[in-house]
Amino acid sequence: MIAITAKFPVKPEHADDWPELSRAFTEATRAEDGCLWFEWSRSLDDPTVYVLVEAFRDGDAGGAHVGSAHFRQAQADLPQYLVRTPDIVSTEVDADGWSELGEMRVG
Repeated sequence: MIAITAKFPVKPEHADDWPELSRAFTEATRAEDGCLWFEWSRSLDDPTVYVLVEAFRDGDAGGAHVGSAHFRQAQADLPQYLVRTPDIVSTEVDADGWSELGEMRVG
């Protein structure tokens, strides 16, 4: 699978609105056949930064995502709300989903 983490530095005046501003993109991406997850979190250290954790079944699914109409629309719409270009880590992982964090086993 392709695992991606990205940090979006949102302009302070738009930080509280980011979930709504990115909603159409989020919902369309989650509906993609190859999307395993697409989850936003707000940084505890900086409330103007949103962290996106996403995964796609494989490189083809990731390519379909980047080539989608909703991705192109997000490229056109979302940068105006950002302080700068987001940071990203993207890697291929030999897995097909989440694994248990054994070091924090409950029960």
